[in-house]
Amino acid sequence: MNKNKILIELEIPLIEKSYDLYIPINKTLGTIKQLIEEALVEITDNAYAAKPDTNFYSKETGEIYDINKTVRETNLKNGSRIILI
Repeated sequence: MNKNKILIELEIPLIEKSYDLYIPINKTLGTIKQLIEEALVEITDNAYAAKPDTNFYSKETGEIYDINKTVRETNLKNGSRIILI
């Protein structure tokens, strides 16, 4: 297994979908959010619109993740479930 990535479950209520994604632990959550939103715009034929005020939340605790931190600096780990709203 690649030690530079973790597997998360990402839920996106706006489009009623959830995805299992490998995310790099050395990138900031802001960078990851931007890449995910760009991909969502493309795969949904613009049904998903990227917004600057969206954020990642823990599905278990409701904690808001700081988009300026790298994944390594958070409590995210393999199997973490997060929501993008």
